[in-house]
Amino acid sequence: MNLEALSENKFRKIVRDAVKDAVKDAMEEEMAKLYLLIAPYVSDEEQKEIDKTYQKPSKQIGKTLMLQE
Repeated sequence: MNLEALSENKFRKIVRDAVKDAVKDAMEEEMAKLYLLIAPYVSDEEQKEIDKTYQKPSKQIGKTLMLQE
């Protein structure tokens, strides 16, 4: 493999990675917009009823898992 081919391969990888990142960012933005469109609206009255019914979650830890590589 000569130097020109190596440089071309590196260039292609850089471009491919840049395109992947750009597409990923665009997809994340569009998914956030979609989520906002399909998320149901909750009025202030409904939210108060939810808060009253379910109260605040407990801060007590039920289970802790330690992950190791």
